[in-house]
Amino acid sequence: MSTTARPAFYALAPGGWRDYATLLHPPYTLWHLSYVAIGAALAPEWHPARLLAALAAFFLAVGIGAHALDELNGRPLETGIPSRVLAVLAAVSIVGAVAIGIAGAVAYDLWLLAFVAAGVFAVYAYNLELLGGRFHNDVSFAIAWGAFPLLTGYFAAAGRIHWETLLAAVFATLSSYAQRQLSTPVRRLRRQVFSVSGSVELTDGRREPITRETLIAGNEAALQAFAAAIVALAVALVVLRAT
Repeated sequence: MSTTARPAFYALAPGGWRDYATLLHPPYTLWHLSYVAIGAALAPEWHPARLLAALAAFFLAVGIGAHALDELNGRPLETGIPSRVLAVLAAVSIVGAVAIGIAGAVAYDLWLLAFVAAGVFAVYAYNLELLGGRFHNDVSFAIAWGAFPLLTGYFAAAGRIHWETLLAAVFATLSSYAQRQLSTPVRRLRRQVFSVSGSVELTDGRREPITRETLIAGNEAALQAFAAAIVALAVALVVLRAT
């Protein structure tokens, strides 16, 4: 199987445990979990236990639940995971995330319940394209997968949202929006385009062929570097607060 034949650059060869690893969308899951860590690290007080709980909840809700729903809705990753298993994975992981959120709300701040409700709505509305797909768009993705985890991580630690946090949420929203703009054409090329033909004529008269590989390469290199940068920033902030 060629690199571009895969539905995503991180997709493993199909079958068995590899399908479940692919289902997690590892680079993107780490990317968006990083926003939770960044939010917690920006809070006035450092609460590592609350951060760990928030990371667990988002891993269950997004890393497993949202991605299982997404695969159930059209098989974009072309895994062989049975639909019933995907449905169970989604239900159990989202219930687990909700349980963590409720426990946190009872233990620390009942306003966390508002974040829990918003998160559940975002997962189902976006991934199942509810309400006619009204929330399945680039802006909704940027807010739900960028600003929301950062604000949740901050609130879980601080118990309030300061105006400075909104600036960080803008960063998360814009970087998630950039992710979407880079990944959307790549997904189309990998999953829907059969062949590409043509060439680029340079100013010196030379011609370079346009292929699916050349169209994919730049965006995916940027996505990989972007994901690594966001994760590195989160790790740096957590290390700074923990030492």
